[in-house]
Amino acid sequence: MFVVHGHDNEAKEITARFLEKVRLQPIILHEQASCGRTIIEKFETYSGDIAFAVVLLTPDDVGASAANQAQLNPRARQNVILELGYFMGRLSRVRVCALYKGSVELPTDFQGVIYIEMDAAGAWKAKLAQEFVQAKLPINLDGLLGS
Repeated sequence: MFVVHGHDNEAKEITARFLEKVRLQPIILHEQASCGRTIIEKFETYSGDIAFAVVLLTPDDVGASAANQAQLNPRARQNVILELGYFMGRLSRVRVCALYKGSVELPTDFQGVIYIEMDAAGAWKAKLAQEFVQAKLPINLDGLLGS
């Protein structure tokens, strides 16, 4: 289970701990050994044998279109958007879930796909678990209790 994230460490940690509770092993790139590889080589190595990706769209950057530079919008980091596209192409939309936090701008080419909001009450965890079940991933549903 690959976890794509930006600078929001709290969102990353909450997601990783939830994955562990439902008995899925989170792969967070910066926690893996580099072995002298470049970032892209490391990404290719650790993303090679996964069944699902969780992508955290958190408002870490700001940006605007050239036509509307006066209005900056909260956006996910560029690496997060790149990796979202990579995993959609490699795994299919069924095996990629995008969680978003706050008023982050959502990628326009990804419209029509359901995003799950990382709400403070934690309802996102049950919704994410539903995605795992639909993707036929073996999870421990007891991990939803008290999470």
